[in-house]
Amino acid sequence: MEENQEESLKERLWRVIFEAETPMGKAFDVVLLWAIVLSVVAVMLESVASIDAKYHTTLKAFEWGFTILFTIEYLLRIFLVRHPLKYMLSFFGIVDLLSCIPTYLGLFIAGAHSLMVIRILRLLRMFRVLKMVGHVRGGQVIMRGLVQSRAKIFVFFFSVLLFAILAGTLMYLVESGEPNTPFTNIPIRLY
Repeated sequence: MEENQEESLKERLWRVIFEAETPMGKAFDVVLLWAIVLSVVAVMLESVASIDAKYHTTLKAFEWGFTILFTIEYLLRIFLVRHPLKYMLSFFGIVDLLSCIPTYLGLFIAGAHSLMVIRILRLLRMFRVLKMVGHVRGGQVIMRGLVQSRAKIFVFFFSVLLFAILAGTLMYLVESGEPNTPFTNIPIRLY
């Protein structure tokens, strides 16, 4: 009897986490998407020195809270799928793992937590949640057009690069004799 209850709990969890069509599944996905957005905003705010100086402890608490939440979600997904390795090696499985790792790496490697912006890739789940998968076909048409036009695109960007180098060099030559100019070399002028 307990085994049936365990299976039904596992089945219910699977339905919530993997099926966006059910009310609970949709609610889970919406909450997850908001958590992803808030975690990315927290990482971005942490990169602003004045905000980080004032709210460092709060931002760290949010960072760890989101990391623990995403780690639990990742482990649940592994536990609930029939083929855990297949999920772990899938695009979303790798993105889910990469969204957790930077915080843990930050304990050993300075600055690694900045990689948490990778979490924004998790927003690709929105296509499934909002039933936007049909729009992916439009993206495939665009990609096919870009691939077929790659030679023309390369020529265009190469021409723009040459023009930028020429214009930057000319501006450097014009301003190079000026005192206190911030444009002290051609690469800075190009930028």
